[in-house]
Amino acid sequence: MPLATESRAIVYGLLTVALWSTVASAFNLALRHVSPLELLLFSSLAATVMLGAIVLVSRRYRALATWSSRDYRRSALLGFLNPALYYLLLFEAYDRLPAQEALLLNFAWPVVLVVLSVVLLRQRIHPLAIASLLLSFCGVIIIATRGDPLSMRLENPTGVALALASTVVWSVYWIYSSQDERDSVNRLFCNFLFGSGYLVIYCLFAGGVEMPGRSGAIGILYVAAFEMAFAFVFWLQALKLARNAAEVSSLVYLTPFLSLIVIHFAVGEDLYPSTLAGLVLIVGGIAGEKWIGYRTSR
Repeated sequence: MPLATESRAIVYGLLTVALWSTVASAFNLALRHVSPLELLLFSSLAATVMLGAIVLVSRRYRALATWSSRDYRRSALLGFLNPALYYLLLFEAYDRLPAQEALLLNFAWPVVLVVLSVVLLRQRIHPLAIASLLLSFCGVIIIATRGDPLSMRLENPTGVALALASTVVWSVYWIYSSQDERDSVNRLFCNFLFGSGYLVIYCLFAGGVEMPGRSGAIGILYVAAFEMAFAFVFWLQALKLARNAAEVSSLVYLTPFLSLIVIHFAVGEDLYPSTLAGLVLIVGGIAGEKWIGYRTSR
């Protein structure tokens, strides 16, 4: 692959990481002005419009006519998982927890992904990889208990449960999406189209949703663009251009470290020592599992 193409992959990857590093702070700041459901509804609708524009401009819409009814049923299911259920759990968690805790508990999803891959896909796992995953789970416990794991006392059990539940939903979504060979951007657009439809129907019956003010609208548009729509398209482009997708994927491990810096300065949170300790354990465990998987597959 030409060096220029590989460089473009790195640029797209770093751009995505830079955007994702700001969204935890954006969630926290937006939720000061709107409810979790309002943030989810309006950001999903806005992201659907943005993704639809990308599909139109890139002329990907022609492929949609070739999809079977089964393809659309799959998008209907995936759209329920993401954006509808995943972001509802995630935003509710951010509404209850400090941004740094919600961020890192959600970042444990690669650990959950491995566990679910063993359960759902019957994938084999090396004993040393199990030890690495346990290391990551120790990091989760340290963060959830704010550095007092022996007490197992949670400052906000509901928030912790919601954040961890979001990792399960995202992992299930990831597993079934990875088996889908349709164009990634078209697939993402249809997922959001269905997911936004579910949210509109739910809000029509449940009520309690108000139009956001200026500050809320800015946060909603930021989340829609740089978490849900453009960031994912940039990431997909990075993986498509990369000679080695695994190398580009490793850039994502920069995200939590950069996110904590942004949270400290943008949100004003003092970082807990338990946050940093837990992050090191989580990332160390994930990296260890990836390395063991690489070594055993050679």
